[in-house]
Amino acid sequence: MRTPLRPLARILSARARGENPDAIERENIRQRHEAMRETGRRTAAVRLVLINAAFLVAFATVAARMAVLAASDPQEPEAASSAGVSIVAQRADIVDRRGRILATNLLTHSLYAQPQQMVDPKGAAEKLAKIFPDLDAQRLQKDFTGSRKFLWIKKKISPEQMQMIHEIGEPGLLFGPRELRLYPNGAIAAQVLGGASFGREGVQSAEIVGVAGVEKQFDAALRDPANGGAPLELSLDLTVQSAVEDVLNGGIKLMNAKGGAAVLMDVHTGEIVALASLPDFDPNARPAAATTGDASDSPLFNRAVQGVYELGSTFKIFAVAQALDAGIVAPTTVIDTKGPLVWGKYRIRDFHNYGDKLTVTEVIEKSSNIGTARIANMIGGERQQAFLGKLGLFDPTPVELVEASGARPLRPAKWSEITTMTVSYGHGLAASPLHLAAAYSAMVNGGTLVRPTLRKRAEVSVGPRIISERTSAEIRKMMRLVVQHGTATFGDVPGYEVGGKTGTADKPKPTGGYYKDKVVSTFAAAFPISDPKYVLVVTLDEPVETSGTEPRRTAGWTAVPVGAEIIRRAAPLLGLRPALEPAAEAGVIRVSN
Repeated sequence: MRTPLRPLARILSARARGENPDAIERENIRQRHEAMRETGRRTAAVRLVLINAAFLVAFATVAARMAVLAASDPQEPEAASSAGVSIVAQRADIVDRRGRILATNLLTHSLYAQPQQMVDPKGAAEKLAKIFPDLDAQRLQKDFTGSRKFLWIKKKISPEQMQMIHEIGEPGLLFGPRELRLYPNGAIAAQVLGGASFGREGVQSAEIVGVAGVEKQFDAALRDPANGGAPLELSLDLTVQSAVEDVLNGGIKLMNAKGGAAVLMDVHTGEIVALASLPDFDPNARPAAATTGDASDSPLFNRAVQGVYELGSTFKIFAVAQALDAGIVAPTTVIDTKGPLVWGKYRIRDFHNYGDKLTVTEVIEKSSNIGTARIANMIGGERQQAFLGKLGLFDPTPVELVEASGARPLRPAKWSEITTMTVSYGHGLAASPLHLAAAYSAMVNGGTLVRPTLRKRAEVSVGPRIISERTSAEIRKMMRLVVQHGTATFGDVPGYEVGGKTGTADKPKPTGGYYKDKVVSTFAAAFPISDPKYVLVVTLDEPVETSGTEPRRTAGWTAVPVGAEIIRRAAPLLGLRPALEPAAEAGVIRVSN
C-alpha cells in the first residue's frame, strides 16, 4: 500500500497548530522519490552481477573448448558434398602367409576445380594439359569458362604432379585427400588379388571397393571398422608365387603356348601356396574387361580357376584308384590293351602301340587309353559318376574367389557307356586346374578330400574319406613310375622324389569337334611322393615344342619340363630339403670255376 501524500489526520493537526499543510505533501513526495531511487539502484546492481556472471561463464566455456582443441589430434572437416553420408576410406591390408604386404593403402590426392574461383581459366587449362598429356586443353577451357561450379580433373595424382599444379598458382584448382589401393609387387598374384577401385566419393574422401579376386570376395571384411584394421592373411607365399610365375612365364615362351596356369597346394590342408594364370595384368592399373572376342584371351581371365578344360590322361588316376579301392583290379591285374577298342561307331586308340596286354600299373605308367577304358567299363557309369562327384569334379570349387562360383565343370548331358570310357581318360568332362589339384591331393594324401582355400589355416581338419590309405599308397607308387620310366621322365627332380601323371587333350572348336593341331597339356605332380606335402598342376594352352625336326605337343614334352623346373625352384623355398633316394640292391652274380 502506498502512503497517501496528504494524510487527513496530519493535515487537521497542522491546521490546528497554524502550520501550512502543503509542507506535509511536499515532504511525502520527497520520501517517495527517494524510495523509488533506492529500488532502482538495487535492481541495477543485481542486473550487473548477473551480466558479469554470464560473461564469466561464457569466457570459461570458450577457454575450456580451446584447451580441448589444442590437446586433440587435428582433423579435416567433412565435405559438404558428402550430404551427411559417412564415407569409410580405410581398408585393411592383405598379406601373405608370412605377413608380407600384398595390398595396402597409400595416401595421395585428387584434383578438382571450382571454375568460379579461377583467375586465368585458359592458362590453367593449357598448363594442366602439359602436366597430364591425356587431358584436352580445349575441353578443359570450355569446362572452366562454362556454368559448372565443380568438376573432377584427376581422381589420383602423384606428389610430383601435385607440386607442378601448385606452381600454376591457380586458386580455383584444389586438392582432396585420397587413400589409393597399392599393390607393391605389381603383377605378382594379380589373378588372386583381383583389384580395387573407388566407390562413393566426396571432396575429402572416397571409399575403396574390391572389383575382383579376394578384394571383392572379402570386401565387407576389409572395410569393416569392427575388425580394427587387422590384415587379411592369405595362404599364398609371396616368394614361391613369384618363382612359380617366373618359371611359368618362361615355359609359355619356350613352348610357344597361348597361355598357362599353375596351382601349388598343400595336400593335407588344401592351402594354396601359389596360384598363377598367364597372361596376367598389373592390379595397380587394372585394364577394362573385354566386351568382344573370347573371354579366355583377356589377361583378366583366371585360367587356373575359371578355365575349364578336358585334362586328358590325368583323369586315368581316378579310374584306376576307384577300381583298386573297389577290389575290381589289383596293381598286377593284366588288362587287354589290344587296339583299337571298337565301341559302336567309336574307336579308341593309344598314342603308341603298347602291346596286347598290360598290367594295371603299366596302364598308368604308359598311359594307355584302351586299358583305362576297359577298367572304367568294369566300374560302370553310375559308380564312376558317384566317385567323380565325391571328388568335387561336378561342382564349382569352393575357393574364396568370386570368379570360382561361375566356373562349373562341363559334364555330358547323357552318361552313356562310351562316355564312361572316354571320361576315364579325360575326354568329355572339362574341369579347371584347381579342380584337378584338389582331386589329386585326395589321391596322394592317404585318401581324404581336401577343400582348396586361399586363407591360411592354423589347424588341419580331415575331410571325408575317398579311397583307402592302401589304395592311396598304390597310386603314389604308380605316379612315381610314370616319372621314372613312363611319360613324364622330364619331370624327375633329383632329391625331391616327384610322382605325377601327364595329360594331353585335343582342344575343342567353338563350332564343334576338335582341332588336330591344338592341345591343352597338363602335368599333375606330387612331391615328395613317398610322403606327399604338395601337389602341383601345370596346364599349358596350345603349346608347341619345336626343338626337334617335328613339332611336339604332348604334355611329356611341354608341361612336364615346366612343372619340373617349378618344383626345382619352389621346393627349397617351401623348406623341403633334398634327399637321396635309396638305391636298388646290387645284384650278386655267382661265378663258378
